[in-house]
Amino acid sequence: MKQLLILSGKGGTGKTTVASSFISLSEARSFADCDVDAPNLHLVTRTEVLPEVKDYFGLPKAFIDPDICIGCDMCRQECRFEAISCEGDLYTVDNNACEGCGVCKYVCPVSAVCMHDEKAGEMMLYREKTHTFSTAKLRMGSGTSGMLVTEVKKRLMPYVDPGDLVIIDGSPGIGCPVIASLSGVDMVLIVAEPTLSGISDMERIIGTALNFKIRTTVCINKADINDKLSDEIEKYCADKKLHFLGRIPYDPLVVQSVNDGKPVADLDCPAGNAIKIVYNKSIKLLEEMAV
Repeated sequence: MKQLLILSGKGGTGKTTVASSFISLSEARSFADCDVDAPNLHLVTRTEVLPEVKDYFGLPKAFIDPDICIGCDMCRQECRFEAISCEGDLYTVDNNACEGCGVCKYVCPVSAVCMHDEKAGEMMLYREKTHTFSTAKLRMGSGTSGMLVTEVKKRLMPYVDPGDLVIIDGSPGIGCPVIASLSGVDMVLIVAEPTLSGISDMERIIGTALNFKIRTTVCINKADINDKLSDEIEKYCADKKLHFLGRIPYDPLVVQSVNDGKPVADLDCPAGNAIKIVYNKSIKLLEEMAV
């Protein structure tokens, strides 16, 4: 089994466009969408079955029993997240601000505070004859995205055969879900874009991936919108001794493929053909790692 993770330093670079094409080209039997804050891989990898849905419970939340509370105010004073408020004699907890640390429960002299599980999202597992797809959706305001990504990957693993190529569509940026996505993968493909912000964010995600000592590769999407910056990205990869896998041109047919719910690699178009080249180079590198 080999795990290929596709990342980007920022949103909107075309990461999911590339990931869905890789899934199609490889006829992947196992894949996952670990962008749990805004998953959309399912839009271009349509399935014929309803998902197996499982509630996800993140960190516990505090609850103050008004019948027991004596209004000593210790819980509010000690809450570093300012999640506890008081109106008159009633103390309440803002679940969006509560981080589940349990300090309020510890300091309460009359045990008026208890910790309870709260649904933080949903995990979806699509199981078909040809493939298994794992994804999830985190509730707005929940702060356990990294933990949920780990659960998404765990749900997929029992259905992965030893010879499978697992393709994972990760989150943009360098936050907790990206760190959790990086764990255990064999290679990372970073989809960059030739803009100043794109280059800055690309450098950050490359640094993050290299800290995990994972083979890191790069391709450029919409490369021809700024040839000068694309040249800078390619030179950066050469200086860092990273595998540069190719340039994908801007292509209006990409929008059409997304609207049709199809991977762009299924179309005979400039972007689709370029993604095929990037895919073939990626597979070659993974095969070299297996030797």
